[in-house]
Amino acid sequence: MYQGWKVVGCAFLIAVFGWGFGFYGIGVFLAELVERHGWATSSVASAVTVLYLVGAALIAFIGNVFERFGPRRVVLVGMSAMGTAAIGLTWIRQPWQLYVVFPLMAVGWAAMSGAALNVIVAPWFERKRGLAISIAFNGAAVGGVLLVPTLVFLIGRLGFTAAVLSLVIVMVGVLTPLVLWLLVSGPEVLGLGPDGDAPAPRATGKTKGGGVTQTRDFLRTWHFWSVALPFALGLTAQISVIIHQVSFLKPTLGTEGAGWAVSLTSVCAVLGRLAVGLFVDRVNRRAVIAGNFLLQATSIVLMLSGPGPLLLYVACAMFGLGVGNTTSLPSVVVQAEFPKAAFGQVVSTIIAINQFTYSFGPGLLGWLRDGVGSYDAAFAACLVLQLAAVAILLFGSSTARDVRAAR
Repeated sequence: MYQGWKVVGCAFLIAVFGWGFGFYGIGVFLAELVERHGWATSSVASAVTVLYLVGAALIAFIGNVFERFGPRRVVLVGMSAMGTAAIGLTWIRQPWQLYVVFPLMAVGWAAMSGAALNVIVAPWFERKRGLAISIAFNGAAVGGVLLVPTLVFLIGRLGFTAAVLSLVIVMVGVLTPLVLWLLVSGPEVLGLGPDGDAPAPRATGKTKGGGVTQTRDFLRTWHFWSVALPFALGLTAQISVIIHQVSFLKPTLGTEGAGWAVSLTSVCAVLGRLAVGLFVDRVNRRAVIAGNFLLQATSIVLMLSGPGPLLLYVACAMFGLGVGNTTSLPSVVVQAEFPKAAFGQVVSTIIAINQFTYSFGPGLLGWLRDGVGSYDAAFAACLVLQLAAVAILLFGSSTARDVRAAR
């Protein structure tokens, strides 16, 4: 088997624990800390905002960090930070301590989430890069499927500290040998080229700039913002709902029921990504993404309509169908609408804008929830963001056609 596929498998497992602790598990931590200490939801959620803000700042440099120190060191340090922070959440006694623990978790998030996975996997593939990255990213959803109900179950049986400690030990035991065995900088270290081909001859020099449009030039165009803004708004709504999902569902479904609902959301995220991947290259990509946001908006309406347990599970499944696509489709739109030479610049800029924007979502939702006394206004705000994303996507479609015609 080509070594690159083993690297993909390792990246998949990194994503399982990275998203399991640093994304889907945050909702469990939030609910547990609020219940355990009686803290305001907004106090904990605001610290989560710091987690993603610090993560966004670190992600901006993650490519250089991987290049300088190598994937083994970076991932092992990130894993250690993630595990230490998760255990630290079970020990804290004052709200200010959240602002020490969550920035530490941000180190792990930066080293184990999307940008890091791209850096780990991309050098090993060219022809099958999209498939390889998609497989690695599915580990994120599996993290939600496996870790959230397991964490909830163990908290109920062992207590908060023992439950988190047990899962951290599993993470260290699984990832450490695989990272040390499989992760190297790229196929050239093994005398291979991407996809297992013979290594390409070295280029005699590199050109910078040339005909490639600079990032600042894209930032001045409505076309760029008609892609960046919808995803920033949609992801802000999506991540805010997921972070508060357990707390929202707990009064109706109970703690374990809410954990299973998060797992259902994660399973549907995988199914939704696979289903859209079958046809997205043959249709209008903006229409697909708009439909994705509309589906999630509809699910929020269903959540707010006061349904019983069954309809809440249905709403979570509907919401989940769009989760994976919101994170994976930006690159598909950029590939179709922007010059090939600018692909990396545009995608990385959009990802940075997305993470900076959505980092404020969980905290703002927490403040709305505490101010109103329920999640109705908070989730309604997410609904508005989803609909605004749809409007911008469709309004920008005429600009996209003009740009494609000029290419």
